[in-house]
Amino acid sequence: MKTNFLEELKWRGMLHDCMPETENYLNQHITPGYVGFDPTASSLTIGNLVTIMLLVHYQAAGHKPIALVGGATGMIGDPSGKSSERNLLSEEALLYNQQCIKAQLEKFLDFGKGAQSAELVNNFDWFKEIGFISFLRDVGKHLTVSYMMAKDSVKNRLEGGISFTEFSYQLLQAYDFLYLYKTKGVRLQMGGSDQWGNITSGTELIRRMEDGQAYALTTPLLTKSDGTKFGKSAGGAVWLDPKQTSPYKFYQFWLNSADDDVARFIRIFTLLNKEEIEDLESQHAKAPQDRILQKTLAKDITCRVHSLQEYENALKASEILFGKSVTDDMKSIDEDTLLSVFEGLPLVDVPKSLYFNQPNIVDFLSTDTAMKIFPSKTETRKMIQQGGISINKVKVESTDDILQADLLHDRYLIVQKGKKNYFLIRFQ
Repeated sequence: MKTNFLEELKWRGMLHDCMPETENYLNQHITPGYVGFDPTASSLTIGNLVTIMLLVHYQAAGHKPIALVGGATGMIGDPSGKSSERNLLSEEALLYNQQCIKAQLEKFLDFGKGAQSAELVNNFDWFKEIGFISFLRDVGKHLTVSYMMAKDSVKNRLEGGISFTEFSYQLLQAYDFLYLYKTKGVRLQMGGSDQWGNITSGTELIRRMEDGQAYALTTPLLTKSDGTKFGKSAGGAVWLDPKQTSPYKFYQFWLNSADDDVARFIRIFTLLNKEEIEDLESQHAKAPQDRILQKTLAKDITCRVHSLQEYENALKASEILFGKSVTDDMKSIDEDTLLSVFEGLPLVDVPKSLYFNQPNIVDFLSTDTAMKIFPSKTETRKMIQQGGISINKVKVESTDDILQADLLHDRYLIVQKGKKNYFLIRFQ
């Protein structure tokens, strides 16, 4: 069933601004619309998911979504929201990044052969044929310097300095809109609210050069309730590429959403309808400790970005490593997930011969070889007697026990000291 695009965005809290008559036009016409993506990294981040979801809803409303990868503009850099010049990439690096980004977009959009199928375009394909002089003569004269300087993306950079290269970015993006208007019938450009100036420069260029009407729509820039930037974790940006952010850490990011944020996030990042979300909110209000909103959100987005299998791996790791019960499923955690869980925590390398010698646990945990997890045998014995030491989630019952737990992946042991201190021991 096709949806009303703007009505869908409104109840999901995804509409920041749009030009007059945008809604009427879209309700009366099936039209291509596009969002631009920066190819200066080989992966998109979860910050890009907001505009990806714009395209998802646009396609669900019966329109044709176009994703523009800025192979040409990516060589220059958009000053919007930036405080300094960016490093410029080679054509080869940008092409590789574009291929990676397309693979990520294919998880959300239908790139089939129908009239509403998604399409990927690269603005390098048309800019590579345009000479500098001809661009200034045929395009640049239509937007005045005063018009371009009035845009926030430029004004905010004037004091600290902005190069002509980045100053020209809005003219290039405006030309993208004009080119797609002429060649693919695009009448709408969408983006984050910081892109309003660039997008409306495109509608103005279309008006002046083609005497045409085009439309602009933006979505709010997403921030967390505590004021921190959305899309960042303690380790930096949260990427869609599992090699840059593991599926486990990706899942944990969503699972750890604050109650003040999760109601917004579940509207923006899932395709659950209003009734389903309101029902989940009602359940959450009755038992917030169960975190049903966070769990639903984390499952939905992890499955779509990665896979059901990766979600199940992440869930299993969470339950085994941080749950209260002892389980035989410890061995089923794949090695990548295991290392991801313990990234940043102490990793202790010891000779494998030490394991085969079956040492007394007190001796093993107190030796230099094991990095002195405990500073003394006395403290080790005391902690064991208090029930505070577990190996592979199995509590050490006696100070006389020997080390005989099965190695995970033939080389790892997980030592838990107290409730929150974990150590990963790797036998080599």
